[in-house]
Amino acid sequence: MFASSSHRLEQYEGTMPEADIMTYFNGPIKAWGMVEDWRGRVVSRFDVEMVGKWEGDTGTLTEHFTYYSGEKQERIWTIKKLADGSYEGTAGDIIGKAKGAARGSAVRWNYVMNVPVGNTNYLIRFDDWMWQMNNGVMINRSYLKKFGFTVAELTLFMQKEKP
Repeated sequence: MFASSSHRLEQYEGTMPEADIMTYFNGPIKAWGMVEDWRGRVVSRFDVEMVGKWEGDTGTLTEHFTYYSGEKQERIWTIKKLADGSYEGTAGDIIGKAKGAARGSAVRWNYVMNVPVGNTNYLIRFDDWMWQMNNGVMINRSYLKKFGFTVAELTLFMQKEKP
C-alpha cells in the first residue's frame, strides 16, 4: 500500500497508453474484482457487466454486479466532463459528487459511498486509481477509508468489449 499523500496524478503525465474516460467508458466492458479487508484477506469477489453511453460531455455508466455470494447489485453513474477537463459523477449510493481526472495512463476518482455491511450502512471514502493498459484492459485499485484509515482495498480488472 502506498501513502496517497505522496502519490499524485500528475506523476503519470505523458505515460502511455493514454487513459481517456469518455472513450474507454463508452460501450460494453466486462470486469472482475475482489475486496480485501485491512488484514489482506479476500472478503468478496464479483463480476461486473458495464455499458457506457455519452451524449456530448455527459455520460451514463450502468454497472451490473454479480457477487460470488449470489448477491446482485446495480449502480448507474451520471458522469459529466467539466470545462477544465476534470470530471464529476453521481450515483444513487454516492454521497455528494465524485470528482475525477485523467493524466497520461492514469485516472483518479474520489467519492464517498454509502456501503451496506450486514444490517448497517457505512459512509466509506473511496480513493480510486485506474491505469490504462494495452489491448483495452484497465486496472483499478481502490483504497476504502473510514476516519482516514484504509479499511479495505478493491482490485478490479476491466476489459473493453466490442460493441
